[in-house]
Amino acid sequence: MAEIDSSGGGKKGGGKKRSKKMSTKIDMTPMVDLGFLLITFFMLTTTLAKPVTMQLNMPDKTDTKETSPVKLSETLTVIPDEFKVYYYQGIPTEAGTKLEVTDYSDTGIRKVIADLKKKIGNNFTLVIKPTKKAKYRNMVDMLDECAITNNKRYALLAIDPASEDLIKRSGK
Repeated sequence: MAEIDSSGGGKKGGGKKRSKKMSTKIDMTPMVDLGFLLITFFMLTTTLAKPVTMQLNMPDKTDTKETSPVKLSETLTVIPDEFKVYYYQGIPTEAGTKLEVTDYSDTGIRKVIADLKKKIGNNFTLVIKPTKKAKYRNMVDMLDECAITNNKRYALLAIDPASEDLIKRSGK
């Protein structure tokens, strides 16, 4: 507890009389106990935020079943880059394949996916091929767009040389 030391600390005996100096000594033990008590209380009563994750189903490597064919007219190939998104329908090596460019906004790639899904229906498939400049955030943005547009059919692939050539040829 708090205690005041009133001893003068001077010599006992003859000599000059000095005024008594009052020194104070405060015991900080109860303050430290209270601090640890509060820290413990707040640590035990705090609810920690649970991480929000997206369910991502990966194919089984031992599964040798054949998959159903996907029509090119029902497929949109999306190539996320660092700041923009390229997309096209069809095969990139064909002369009639038109490469379009948009951004990651809700009026960009989300509108493109939603419009095409509305036009095609439930058989719509999205193929995502990120470029070498694409960041992890760009892939997460594309997966978020799939979840927002309620698109359950999508594939993640490495970018092929034909798609890279299509981007170079377009000059976009």
